[in-house]
Amino acid sequence: MRLFRILTFKELKGYFLSPFGWVILAFVVVMQGMSLSTAMKGFRDTPVKDSLVYVTFHTPLFWFYFLFIFPLITMRLFAEEERSGTLESLLTAPVRSWQVVASKYTAAMVFYTLLWVPAVVQFKMFDWVTVFEWAKGMPPAWTAGGLLGSLAIIWLMGAAFTAVGCLCSALTSSQITAGIFTIGILVIFHFLGYVTTIWGNSFAGAAFFDYISSRQHLHYFASGLFDSRPAVLYLTLAIFVLFLTYQVVDFRRWRR
Repeated sequence: MRLFRILTFKELKGYFLSPFGWVILAFVVVMQGMSLSTAMKGFRDTPVKDSLVYVTFHTPLFWFYFLFIFPLITMRLFAEEERSGTLESLLTAPVRSWQVVASKYTAAMVFYTLLWVPAVVQFKMFDWVTVFEWAKGMPPAWTAGGLLGSLAIIWLMGAAFTAVGCLCSALTSSQITAGIFTIGILVIFHFLGYVTTIWGNSFAGAAFFDYISSRQHLHYFASGLFDSRPAVLYLTLAIFVLFLTYQVVDFRRWRR
């Protein structure tokens, strides 16, 4: 565990001691703020029955920047070290392959989790600004359950999508190629959830496409409806993809 902690802190330093990590954080904060502002504008223009949290996480802008987070935080994990030659030194050191994979994945997930802290602050700031409206008897624009559910499913999706990014980074020495592969896979996975929306539920495999629909998962969790099936899906997918990543890294290790 000592080696695992050392490697994890090393990867975390790569995020927080370089401009790249702060640029990603600034990008997410700005885009999340724009999503919240878009939702607030919709509330102002027309009556909306859904909560502010639900509308914020269902704008097209949200899905645009959400899917782009993962190639940004993962494309450097293995590809940059392979290109610079430091991965070879790491793999020939007395460190197990699973420790290398687990530490990089853990650091990426810690950084990914911290990206959503400003979103919580933004929603709390909305409460502080509208506190006088609450005093007039207006119902709250969002509930803690809706925000907790949204962040829970966003974290679960992040666990699986970050693992996909790790695998793509381990397969190539080019950050650009790793990023393109990652966003391509995630976009395809996301749009598979629209199959039943386009063709209906009358064909045999409709239940499968509903089951993997990230859009549907966010819909239920943002409404405060917690379901264990998406958790099983994303955690199982994360474990399986990380196992594939381990096999790729271990193959490189013994090939050397």
